Amino acid sequence: MSLAGDFRTFPLVEVLSWIALHGLSGTVYFTRKSTKKGLAFDQGALVASWSNDPRETLGQALVRNKLITEEALFSALLRQETDGRRLGEILVGDGLLAEAALSQTLRANAEEQVYDLFQWPDGRFDFRDEEPPPPNTGKLGLSVRLLIDEGRHRLEEWRRLTERFPSTEVTFKVTREGHAVEDLRERQIVGLAAAGKTMAAISLETRRSAFETALLLSDLCDRGALAVDEVTAFGDSDPVGQIITFLAKAEQNLAQLRFDAALQYYERVLVLDGVNQKAKKGLIAVADARKAAKARQKVQLDKVPFLLMGAVNLSQQKFDPHEGFVLSRINGQWDVRSILKLCPMPEEEALMIFLRLLDRRVIEIR
Repeated sequence: MSLAGDFRTFPLVEVLSWIALHGLSGTVYFTRKSTKKGLAFDQGALVASWSNDPRETLGQALVRNKLITEEALFSALLRQETDGRRLGEILVGDGLLAEAALSQTLRANAEEQVYDLFQWPDGRFDFRDEEPPPPNTGKLGLSVRLLIDEGRHRLEEWRRLTERFPSTEVTFKVTREGHAVEDLRERQIVGLAAAGKTMAAISLETRRSAFETALLLSDLCDRGALAVDEVTAFGDSDPVGQIITFLAKAEQNLAQLRFDAALQYYERVLVLDGVNQKAKKGLIAVADARKAAKARQKVQLDKVPFLLMGAVNLSQQKFDPHEGFVLSRINGQWDVRSILKLCPMPEEEALMIFLRLLDRRVIEIR
């Protein structure tokens, strides 16, 4: 059984109530503009969730709650790409996160992803009962009825907040009282407001939901620390869509070896989302690709490398095992292409070794 529609004809509350009432199992996909979410249910209970909104990822929730550092998250995400394990599994296995803290964060993050759906003025859903919940997700077991009750409460509060802030593009002025704010969470928001960030940008940068961000801004305004400056546009922006577009353009330019253009798009992502992990990894990828391109230009495959040092001088130098392997294959007869075929490491890595040896004047290529 499948059911699809939009919130105007089939409101979110009815979708969730229908799943809970009939104890259904399956996955519901929600989309609005560029934002995509998924909720997995098992016999009417929410057991897993995911989202492409950077404010709603598990990693950023852990950083926001100060359970791990941004550096630890970045390192774990790089490892996740190579070994395919879940992020939480890596962090717990490394002793950086307690199992209980992981479970609590997963539950809270899933709840916030659902509550955010209640604030969508429009959107589409697609329920697929043929798609079972992902494995090892049965620990959540969140009551849909409780989620609906809290979602309705937040929706009423959100309507009150939107009367005060009619657009997510509203900006703020910092008052004299604002400079005396001591709470670290509030100081971050005041600093972003002082930089001219909109409410949508503040929400994205602090990794807080639009609801929580609006509450904090409203409280700061009530206390006289901030004042509404300007509403530049009505309606909702689509920062997720902008980020997706910029990342795609960056990757396209990188594939075409247009390094400056790729760098600019990654930097534009970081302007919108200062802690975006894909953009950070993209900056590293651009730097690595520049080095590889330089190596390919300088280390021509049909040229022959020659040693510039004798055996005694070579023995006094420090080389890692891979550099030693490459040096051992340089005999003044084999060209670079032939040596690459013998190397036990990827070609790009081997080319970088040749480049380092050239820069250190250990070899020459002619």
